Amino acid sequence: MIRGSIVAIVTPMAEDGSVDFPALERLVEWHIAEGTDGIVAVGTTGESATLDVEEHIAVIRCVVEVARQRVPVIAGTGANSTAEAIELTGEGKNAGADACLLVTPYYNKPPQEGLYRHYKAIAEAVDVPIILYNVPGRTGCDLLPATVKRLAPIDNIIGLKEAKGELGRVKELLELKLADFTLLSGDDATACESILMGFQGDISVTANVAPRLMHQMCAAALAGDRVAAEAADTRLRLLHKNLFVEPNPIPAKWALQAMNRIGAGIRLPLVPLDPSHYTTVREALRAAGAL
Repeated sequence: MIRGSIVAIVTPMAEDGSVDFPALERLVEWHIAEGTDGIVAVGTTGESATLDVEEHIAVIRCVVEVARQRVPVIAGTGANSTAEAIELTGEGKNAGADACLLVTPYYNKPPQEGLYRHYKAIAEAVDVPIILYNVPGRTGCDLLPATVKRLAPIDNIIGLKEAKGELGRVKELLELKLADFTLLSGDDATACESILMGFQGDISVTANVAPRLMHQMCAAALAGDRVAAEAADTRLRLLHKNLFVEPNPIPAKWALQAMNRIGAGIRLPLVPLDPSHYTTVREALRAAGAL
């Protein structure tokens, strides 16, 4: 089962922007050693928007091969074209991913019926477990609970990453009482409370730099241990906030560079973290014991 702390892993790059596969391999091994429960390859944090298809699949394949089935690997395969999403999801399956994560179509703002048909078409075209992904702050499109309820009975649609960041939405989704359907937070700041309320885990940016503590927080919350979960989350709170002082994954990649885990590479139109934020991000890393 896909649950617990699932890292939305960065894609390490050399200074010229090329993918640094040895660094990616080291990151995967580190995450598994630190207790990370699953890995999302080439999600938003993995700079999916600027990797070409060949690179995209190569990153997924690399993560799958290094993980060796020790943790689930989820491939980000969303697109704002249904045909493109079908093609990319097929490639993700062929690369060996355990499931595929598909963000709502961005920019073209489909209505709820369009979202339903989009996901239904992908699920029918590719026999792989599919996790829906709602992040309206980035896409300009909100996958409503009523539409999630329509999609949930489709056999290979197995869950949802909800990144609206509102506990009211968490409550609405839990009230649907969907059978055999995994609800995952996509918002670190509200993940602890979301899991305590009934979600099964968190697809996390923070886990990139504090994997062991994120695992401990999620495990405590899943066990219903509010005291332990909130204690861990208190130490993580500055990371939840300060890893977003600039658009993700800019601060996370800088933090990992400061931890000597990756190089400085990032692709335009993203740029390295502004030096005015160095102290802010360092403080968050120290609070979590990551630096």
